[in-house]
Formats: sequence, C-alpha cells, structure tokens
Amino acid sequence: MAETTGILISGGGVAGLTAAAAFGATGFSVICTDPAPPVTDDGEGADLRTTAFLQPARSVLTEAGLWDRLAPHAAELKVMRIVDAGGETPEPRVTKDFDAAEIGDEPFGWNFPNWLLRRELVARVAELPNVDFRPGIATRGVLTRETEARVTLSDGAQVSARLLIAADGRGSPVREALGIGVKTMRYGQKALAFAVTHPIPHQNVSTEIHRTGGPFTLVPLPDRDGKPCSAIVWMERGPEAERLAALPVPEFETAMFERSTGLFGPLTLVTKRSIWPMIAQIADRFEAERTALIAEAAHVVPPIGAQGLNMSLADLACLLDLAKAAPERLGDRTMLQSYHRRRWPEVKARVLGIDLLNRTSMLSPRPLRDMRASALNALYSLAPVRKTLMKAGLGMH
Repeated sequence: MAETTGILISGGGVAGLTAAAAFGATGFSVICTDPAPPVTDDGEGADLRTTAFLQPARSVLTEAGLWDRLAPHAAELKVMRIVDAGGETPEPRVTKDFDAAEIGDEPFGWNFPNWLLRRELVARVAELPNVDFRPGIATRGVLTRETEARVTLSDGAQVSARLLIAADGRGSPVREALGIGVKTMRYGQKALAFAVTHPIPHQNVSTEIHRTGGPFTLVPLPDRDGKPCSAIVWMERGPEAERLAALPVPEFETAMFERSTGLFGPLTLVTKRSIWPMIAQIADRFEAERTALIAEAAHVVPPIGAQGLNMSLADLACLLDLAKAAPERLGDRTMLQSYHRRRWPEVKARVLGIDLLNRTSMLSPRPLRDMRASALNALYSLAPVRKTLMKAGLGMH
C-alpha cells in the first residue's frame, strides 16, 4: 500500500527544506526526501558557498518559522558596491554604491553560510509533526494521474501525493522523468567559492569587482576569530579557474589580492576552495500533471546580484499563496497552470537579464571594457534609475 501525503518534496537542499518548513507550518502534511544526508557543519564535505537572502525572502522565512532561528547568524548587506577595474592594471576605475538606505530602512539582505542554513532548516523541520524529512532517500520513479502523483523511493516505499514538488537541482530526476525539456546557456566559465579574512572591515558592503573573465564578488560574513571575514565567488574562464584552484595557498593569496585590487588589504584563505561550472538554464515549463518545479529544477543562473535562491523563494511564495487560497485544489491543473503563468515569464526575464550582465562582465577587448565603465557611470548617476535598479534587483515593484 502506498503512503499518502499532501505534498512530497523531492530534494532537501536549502530550497526543498525551506518549502518543507513553509508548507508544514501552514498545516499541510509533507514528506521531504534527499539522496544525500545534509552536512550541517563546516567540516569535510560542507557546502562552503554562502546564500544572501534578499528583503522579499524574509516574509517566506518568517512564515516558515525560520527567520528567528536564522537572524542571529546573519551578516547584513547594507550596500551593494560595483567596481569596474577593467583598465590596463587591476585598480578601481569606477566605484558605485547602491545603498539600501535610499529605498527604505532595511538592508538589501542577509548573508549566511550554506552549511549553517542547512543546520537550522533541518532543526526547524524536526519540530514540525506533520513534516517527515528522509535524508539518504532518493526519488526513483514518478507516475502521475489526474488525482495524484505516485512516487517510488529508493528504499522501495511508494508515496501518493496530491502535489509533487521537484526541488532536486539542475539535473532534476523528477523533471527528466516527466519529460520536461530545458534550455541551457554555457559560458565556458567556472566559479571558485571560498571564504577569506582581511584586515580592512567590509562594513556590511557587498563588493562586485568587474575585470575580464567574470566578476570577483566579496560578500560580508560575520567576523571569524576576531577578524573581518567575507565569502568570495570568483568567476573565470574554465581553464584559468582550474589553474587558480590548483595553486599553492601563498600564490593563490597573492593572485586574489591582486584581483581584489587590494581593496581589503591582504586576503587570507580560511576554507577549502570549491569550483562550480557556470550555466544559465530554464525549464520549458514549471509544471506538469500534479507536479511543480521550483529552484534549480526550474532555473539556474550565474551567481550575480544574489538572484538564484531569491528566485527560488519567489517560486515557493507563489505556490504557497495558491495552496493557501484554495487548499482543496492542492496540486490540481488550475493551481499548477496559475503557478506556471505567474512565474515562468518573470523568471525568463531575469535569466536573460543576468545572462546579459554576465556576458558584459566577461568582456576582454579594451574599448568594450571602457564602454561598460561609462554605462555603469551613466546608469548610476540618475537617482530614479538607481532606485529602480535596486528595487528590480530585490524583486520589489
């Protein structure tokens, strides 16, 4: 006999566990599976990337009962600084600050290490009696009909759910099982992710330094061993990223000091270096019978402007709104078509926008780099444009 549940979430990453907490807190019965047990400390195998939750994400996190747990660990992002260092030598030519104080009292967002998010999410989900989290269990088979999604799990269990949520990543097994295609854009880039300490405080400023190859971004973290600390995402063309990842630490520290244009003083590597291929991707549709795609199962973007997870939480907020408005229609065709109609065009526009930003940040020819600097100058100097850009970046209208 198949177990029955309101919602089965395939994937227990940050997006999947947040969805489990949010739907669970709203009263739905939820089973969440993930093939890998979560690593919830910064030791071996930890996800050393960080996630910045932008302002609009907070309401979803509050509703899920997560915000109060996370807030004490947050590094506030008060200013987004964009530096163009595309001249002959790596030094800042144009520096522009987007200050959250211009559009309200709140910071743009809050930054957290991914392993810590997982720790707090797992603890929150454990408190909810109607949520069953099953780490180490994968989704093996999916069969849908008009009234249910029937899912076979890797331990042989069968689950019948009114709504199946695919939060199982960029190579989503659920999406593939349902035959939903994806459009992928490749950049020949890879991103290095790691954390550093530095003598000059970040003052809650997130700094994106553009040269060739891709942006070098420092995102504030809470102090580490009494020293200012930042997470870095360093995007480069693939072979260069591989070369940097393999450098002995002293040479790597010299290279990143130069690439950071010395803005924070000497940078000291305090974690391992992880390396990730850069793609942009969007699924042909975000729904199928009894199934919704969210997060990287639906869309992937390069890490520019903290958009990735915030698009994922907007997917979740939209699904949650639809489910709360008509719980009796959970997972039916009308609900899922509404979800697709609301989210797909918005995500498509963002994917294209980030794709364009990333391609301009990779520019090598000097005249094009100069054009990028003057475009940044021109856009920035108009206050209404600046405020509009900030609000658009946050997904506020």
